[in-house]
Amino acid sequence: MEEDDERILLDGKAMEEEEKKPRKGFSYFIRAPMEWFRMLAKEMHWSFVLGVVVVYGINQGLGGGLGRVATDYYWKDVQKVQPSEAQVYSGITYIPWIVKPLWGLLTDVLPIAGYRRRPYFILAGFVGAISMLLISVHSKLHVVFALLSLTAGSAGVAIADVTIDACVAQNSISHPSLAADMQSLCGLSSSIGALLGYSLSGFLVHLIGSKGVFGVLTIPFGLVFLIGMVLKEPYIPNFSYRHVYPKILEAFKSMVKTLKCPEVWRPCVYMYLSLALSLNIHEGMFYWYTDPTAGPAFSQENVGFILSIGSVGSLLGVLLYQNVLKDHPFRGLLFWAQLLFGIAGMLDLILVLRINLKFGIPDYVFVVIDESVSQMIGRLKWMPLLVLSSKLCPPGIEGTFFALLMSIDNVGLLTSSWGGGFLLHVLKINRTQFDNLWLAIFIRNIMRVSPLFLLFLVPRGDPSSSILPTEMLKTKDAAETTEVEKIELVSLVNNTL
Repeated sequence: MEEDDERILLDGKAMEEEEKKPRKGFSYFIRAPMEWFRMLAKEMHWSFVLGVVVVYGINQGLGGGLGRVATDYYWKDVQKVQPSEAQVYSGITYIPWIVKPLWGLLTDVLPIAGYRRRPYFILAGFVGAISMLLISVHSKLHVVFALLSLTAGSAGVAIADVTIDACVAQNSISHPSLAADMQSLCGLSSSIGALLGYSLSGFLVHLIGSKGVFGVLTIPFGLVFLIGMVLKEPYIPNFSYRHVYPKILEAFKSMVKTLKCPEVWRPCVYMYLSLALSLNIHEGMFYWYTDPTAGPAFSQENVGFILSIGSVGSLLGVLLYQNVLKDHPFRGLLFWAQLLFGIAGMLDLILVLRINLKFGIPDYVFVVIDESVSQMIGRLKWMPLLVLSSKLCPPGIEGTFFALLMSIDNVGLLTSSWGGGFLLHVLKINRTQFDNLWLAIFIRNIMRVSPLFLLFLVPRGDPSSSILPTEMLKTKDAAETTEVEKIELVSLVNNTL
């Protein structure tokens, strides 16, 4: 009886404690994200959150959403190029991202006017704004100069991105328990920005044309310029530029030494091949989407809305990763993400073969489902790769090495884009002929699942574990880094891919 009375008493106390806890009503779901933002701002300075919102949310997310749709219609309607050519041109604009280690090296070892980060944000904003302004005001811009302008705009985004990447890697090492939270903040900012960008893109293209949208894109670059003007970071007086070359040489030696480590080069090989083998045939699908004879003839507003729904799928992928999957081992998570990525590609095959119509599913509804599912799985595939990359960066050259890893990923994206363009050309898919588009999709989907045989290159560890050997985490550079040289602006990735 005494045991029963004690158990009843304990149950009563537990119920009282439960009643004292705040109910998870609507206000909780508003307050919880704010508390999360406040925690990140407190742990890593408020300019971290501001940098994420401006660079990843507005410049890359919002600007990227507007720019993607505007670029597609610009190549198709203004320059009137073939889908295979547009796919190759799309790959060329990745080149500034391939040389990210150069930008990263400069931000690490070459301060300008006493600052390490602010001048590079100013440069990025200026280059991007001028390039977008040129392409928007010129009535008959030659295709070569149009490509150069778009590539310059991409360079502006890349320079801003790599400056933030250094901060991500730095904070992933100094705050290892928040590494996944930082990538989630980046992904949330990017996804929400992209959702807004895609939602407005079709309407703006219809209203002011693709060239007018490029004019609007000067605003996000202007905000990046503003970040460079107001950013709080330590001033470095009397910097000796004689030490730049030795530091570059030392950083290069450190990168080579790190890349020779099996714990590093093996996942690098996987990251490159997993992206390169997933052939990109987006331009072929876009031309088919908007074709009035062979395809569903989607309007500009429809295309923007479809991509905006895809951004919702991307956002759901970030939330799913943050709340459910962020602590799972890399290898297991990437296995299921890559497998689902290949299976999701079959939805395009069903659409092009018009099988959805046989089941009474309209093209518009099916494409919305297809895009949202593909974006969600794509984000789930990308997030662990970002966290893994941040774990591979040795102290002292975080920005440069993280930029190197991201450039490897972008070489993979370039290979994917050019490979997709070659496939469209070989199968003779052009502005009006889409007979072999189904075969291109089938080949792409087979290639998507091939990286499953390379998963042995990925470490078995999870985001909370250390991947680099202990001796690499105690480098001379890390020991000699002063408090003045440490990064105070913190922001995040995306990308861009």
